[in-house]
Amino acid sequence: MDLANEELQFLSITDILKEATSIPKQSPKAFYLITLTLIFPLSFVILAHSLFTHPLYTQIQASDARQAHHQWTLLFTFQFCYLIFVFVFSLLSTAAVVFTVASLYTSKPVSYASTMAAIPRVFKRLFITFIWVSLLMITYYAVFTAAVVLLIIAVDKQSPLLFFFALVAIFLLFVVVHVYITALWHLASVVSVLEPVYGFAAMKKSYELLKGKSKIASVLVFVYLAICGVVSVVFGAVVVHGGETYGVFSRIVVGGFLVGVLVIVNLIGLLVQSVFYYVCKSYHHQGIDKSALYDHLGGYLGEYVPLKSSIQMENLDL
Repeated sequence: MDLANEELQFLSITDILKEATSIPKQSPKAFYLITLTLIFPLSFVILAHSLFTHPLYTQIQASDARQAHHQWTLLFTFQFCYLIFVFVFSLLSTAAVVFTVASLYTSKPVSYASTMAAIPRVFKRLFITFIWVSLLMITYYAVFTAAVVLLIIAVDKQSPLLFFFALVAIFLLFVVVHVYITALWHLASVVSVLEPVYGFAAMKKSYELLKGKSKIASVLVFVYLAICGVVSVVFGAVVVHGGETYGVFSRIVVGGFLVGVLVIVNLIGLLVQSVFYYVCKSYHHQGIDKSALYDHLGGYLGEYVPLKSSIQMENLDL
């Protein structure tokens, strides 16, 4: 990012995407290795896990009670391992990309080795922030479930007014609340890496940074989720369920292509959330002291950190 701090606040969605996609050119080897070792496995598993769960569902439906119990055990075990893998690699990918982008921003030497060395210290902060976000998501899902139950009751009672109210509630909960919480989480993840706060404090800081930029954040998140949803649906229709319509070679080609698309989308998504952090900081006139950020990043690598606090990054006038 070659723009001055005061210019970042004026970036449009298109400008943010341009800035994000130009970042890997500054250190292609580091981003290539991050993509190959972290983002590719994450993207592959997200799509490919249905290739294993679908046959298990089919076997459960065709099995007797005793066999079905064994298949359900396998399914739950597999799903548990899948969720752990996605959770770990999501945090690792976020830590790697955010740290690398910040290193480039502060002109700190960038290498794949230095990024991997920083991840253990960064991971703990991201994990604690994720726990707080999970608590918020549990509350969201509880309200969302209540809205769905209300919709079912409306259908059973044949109440048009209640049905309309429940439908609007579900729509708003997903399109507005879910998208906003996702944006809050992504920005809080960047805050957890680049500032001396994490957990609930990072969420609070993320909430403050989103003010005035929530519309742009919502559009970016919605487009990201929509693309991921389309990729997942096409993968399921062609690769997982398309055995009777498409040949093996066609399914392999389509599957490989979709995994590649998801890899690119996830990489750009992580780069965008990093750039968006700097945009929000600029919008709120919170100048970033590059030397303080440089030292803060060095702390993850076990380097000597001066006594001056990186908190001073928060309230510098541009």
